Amino acid sequence: MSTDAASTQPDASPDAERGVSQTDLNLPSKRQGKVRDTYVLPGAGAGGADAIAMIATDRLSAFDVVLPTPIPGKGRILTGLAEYWLRLIESSGLGPTHLISTDHRLIPESALTPTTGREQLRGRVTIGQRCAVIPVECVVRGYLEGSGWHDYVETGSVCAVDLPSGLERCARLPEPIFTPATKAESGHDENIGFDGACEHAGALGGRRLLETLRDRSLAIYRMASEHARGRGIILADTKFEFGLPLLEDGTPDLAAEPVLIDEALTPDSSRFWPADGYAPGRTQPSYDKQFVREYLQSLVDAGEWDKSDPGPTLPGDVVRGTVERYQEAFDRLSR
Repeated sequence: MSTDAASTQPDASPDAERGVSQTDLNLPSKRQGKVRDTYVLPGAGAGGADAIAMIATDRLSAFDVVLPTPIPGKGRILTGLAEYWLRLIESSGLGPTHLISTDHRLIPESALTPTTGREQLRGRVTIGQRCAVIPVECVVRGYLEGSGWHDYVETGSVCAVDLPSGLERCARLPEPIFTPATKAESGHDENIGFDGACEHAGALGGRRLLETLRDRSLAIYRMASEHARGRGIILADTKFEFGLPLLEDGTPDLAAEPVLIDEALTPDSSRFWPADGYAPGRTQPSYDKQFVREYLQSLVDAGEWDKSDPGPTLPGDVVRGTVERYQEAFDRLSR
């Protein structure tokens, strides 16, 4: 990993206490997602092409609501772990990724503003190749939990993939399965099955493209699952996003190899469980934001919140517990 990846030591900067909830850089085409702020970084790509600059904030979303309380340091942990996985995917020969650098010094001085200086960016920046996003979430499941479990209870299958009867919640599947979903701008992604995914990606390659994404997603999952298992962690499920490189005129190169984009294999996009406590038939302790969701669900059950915006503030023990879980996932997975 680069020296600019998320540090495994506590951050002594002022932002470590209050968190970074948003950024405001003097760069074009800002887009604010649930967690990341994305900009165009002119001339930072191969051959002087424009690149994408993604800044991981400390925002956290749950039940499709961005909560008002940041999780200090979360963005740096996510950036460091995503860089680790993307480099490992590349070195394992599992396909190209969009990653160019995580060096915050590549953001020019002219882009800094009074509210977003160099210190706020340190450890949070991912510079990546610009791509046309393929509008499919490439979900791989090795265990039966979440929406997959609910689908199985109702239909005996997940995303039109038939499964053996009698499986328990969180059971390990006979083989990992590919269960694509729509990529929603807001709200929940929707499981659509392989044929539906082919239709969604029709203009960019259809079935041929989705077969490539399926095979690549499964291969990455198997590698990452084995890697995590060797460090005492179960990778229950995860999701990937892919894109196609752009031609000089800005249109997607339909003949190019798909590129893994955005983050990969972090607690925000994956379900990680400690292996030593695993037991099917119940929910599992988790390294992801399930800790926050359980607290919020307790508010819902008590009639104190209805899952609408704005979300409730998080108490200090929930914030600390979330940081500890993200940090432990980073420390164990990246060693």
